[in-house]
Amino acid sequence: MITTDHAVSVRQGEEINLEALNTYLKLNSSIGVIKGQQQFPGGYSNLTYLLQTDTNEYVLRRPPVGASIKSAHDMGREFNVLSLLKSHYSKIPTPIIHCEDVNIIGAPFYIMQRIKGVILRPASVKEIRLDPAEMKRISESLVDNLVTLHAIDIDKTGLRQLGKPEGYVQRQVEGWTKRYETAQTDKIDAMENVSTWLNRYQPQDSAPTLLHNDYKYDNIVHNTDNLSEIVGVLDWEMATVGDPGMELGASLAYWAEEGDGDLAKVFNISWLPGNLTRKEVVDRYSEKSERIINHPVFYYVFGLYKNAVIAQQIYARWKQGHSKDPRFGQLIHVIKDLGKRGEKAIELNSL
Repeated sequence: MITTDHAVSVRQGEEINLEALNTYLKLNSSIGVIKGQQQFPGGYSNLTYLLQTDTNEYVLRRPPVGASIKSAHDMGREFNVLSLLKSHYSKIPTPIIHCEDVNIIGAPFYIMQRIKGVILRPASVKEIRLDPAEMKRISESLVDNLVTLHAIDIDKTGLRQLGKPEGYVQRQVEGWTKRYETAQTDKIDAMENVSTWLNRYQPQDSAPTLLHNDYKYDNIVHNTDNLSEIVGVLDWEMATVGDPGMELGASLAYWAEEGDGDLAKVFNISWLPGNLTRKEVVDRYSEKSERIINHPVFYYVFGLYKNAVIAQQIYARWKQGHSKDPRFGQLIHVIKDLGKRGEKAIELNSL
């Protein structure tokens, strides 16, 4: 039996001051009195809480303790994305209120309605007993929904304002290279080699689309009674507009296959029997979107590098003592593994 995504007790040091929060909400919203708080344990970025009143459940998101990467933890921007997108794409949480005042709970935050359903996380693999045919349908729906997102008109929706699509690929490569250099704690030759290759072999930008920028199983809510039906897409903190190939590559970087090794399997369930392969993901996306993906290996390698940089940023915060989450201390192994996988993809010119 597969259960709905559930919250647990809040990690020590990450509790919300409910008295201060309720005082603020009483003056600025109709949410009601928050009587309980729990925390969703998944994810490595923004902190996500379940808030409970007598009649409803809400979700609050705030930046992690010690974060200084404004663009990746901008609560106002994420709230704005949801607000702009809600009338054009129904599978997102309804945003309710955004607060920039750090004096309320110690950081900016926003609150949204909760979408109930199943999130297929690697931690729940033992309870996932899906036959390969069902797993294939689920993985196909994930690709098809990405095609749907990329088909949204960024001009009619006003979403074009989220970014500057011209020169997107170059800015991304240069930007993530600089982020790695800023957060670097260890010398990792593979990461340096991949960075050099990415800067040398950048393709031209494709026609821009809306990009979720963290599209993977962990951020997808499935219908409890029909897992191949997607009812929600979460975590829009990195959404922008740009080359859709870059988003496809980011998703491929999470798309572990059976032979990728144990570390690759920690962050997705795509290695379970029945899932599409990375090549099949690209082929299905191309067919459904009617877009030709000319440089899948570049996009994939960039996705691996980007994930490694994100892991490096989190690991650096942990090493500086800003988080006590033991998962973060193990990320150095993930960074090294992603770098090696990038080198292998370049060497073999293969996904």
